[in-house]
Amino acid sequence: MVSPETFNHIENIKKRAGHLWRFLDCEQKLREIEALEAQMGDPTFWDNNERAQKHIGKVNALKRSVLPVVDFSKRVADLDVMLELIDAGSPEEKDEFGAELTSQVEAMVPEIDKIEIGAFLNGQFDRNNAIFSIQAGAGGTESNDWADILYRMYNRWAERRGFQAELMDVQPGDTAGIAKATILIKGENAYGYCKAERGVHRLVRISPFDSNARRHTSFCAVDVIAEVTDDIKIEIPEDELRIDVYRSSGKGGQGVNTTDSAVRITHIPTNTVVVCQNERSQIKNKATAMNVLKARLYEKRQDEQRAEMDKFYGDKGEIGFGAQIRSYVLQPYQMVKDLRTGVSTSDTQGVLDGDIDRFITGWLRAGCPRHRNKDIQIDEE
Repeated sequence: MVSPETFNHIENIKKRAGHLWRFLDCEQKLREIEALEAQMGDPTFWDNNERAQKHIGKVNALKRSVLPVVDFSKRVADLDVMLELIDAGSPEEKDEFGAELTSQVEAMVPEIDKIEIGAFLNGQFDRNNAIFSIQAGAGGTESNDWADILYRMYNRWAERRGFQAELMDVQPGDTAGIAKATILIKGENAYGYCKAERGVHRLVRISPFDSNARRHTSFCAVDVIAEVTDDIKIEIPEDELRIDVYRSSGKGGQGVNTTDSAVRITHIPTNTVVVCQNERSQIKNKATAMNVLKARLYEKRQDEQRAEMDKFYGDKGEIGFGAQIRSYVLQPYQMVKDLRTGVSTSDTQGVLDGDIDRFITGWLRAGCPRHRNKDIQIDEE
């Protein structure tokens, strides 16, 4: 027999699969894939290798977008067939098929969660690596320690996801913690996930640096930009750059710390400063710093365009720094709450150990128009 709970799960899965099908416009994209693949059969297709590679890349991108939904929708249709078999079966068959159906449906629920999140990551740069910066706010030692805690949290989160976190630059705090750190997070859809963390993070706790054990509030700003790829052309005139080299500090070992390998590049018109000191080679550090500078300038240009559009569509909130997105309260109670989506948890230690996917996926879902539909539930835990 099939329980009412299983029936509810089936109905919910059908609704979500239907929303995904319409949102991604699967019918149109399948026709587009068919047409593009037909063009690949042309004898002159490989005459222009660069154009052919872009063509294949477009086909693969379309397939990544819709094929998971197409395959899942076929399995959803199979559920109705199984229900018919259960209705027509003997009592023994009803129990056997019912148990099989329940098991299959339970496995499909987390699967559609994963497909939905993948569907949300359809921005131009979502598949790129992410350049992740943590900046301590006002408050001296308290904020520096909070920046160090966030640095540890994001490194652990990246490890959980199978991403590679590469330290590009770190500026230690005067007494404890760090004043600023820049990390390159490498992995599929790294920027798509990391962009959810852009904003100001607030910590409330009993200060370990206060002899009177008073409660303190600290702030840190997190900035995330996509690592630019070769297909994004950004020309920066040499006379707009000031390049300084100096001796590296902090982590890196003797080989780094005893050579003038660190590079600081300043873009004079915008006063954008980029530092890289993670490599022993000055040439490698300069190349990495230039890539980061190009990414920051590109993001700045995008922010200016978004701000200009907001004048026509109304205030949609702060784009960059200055917007408190999440509170981490350790005293007088235990609670981490995302102020944009309302997603919260009392497992503060788990969050600080890198368990932040609930906030990231909650933000991704909240930003998708179809998930404002009251029929779709977002699990916060």
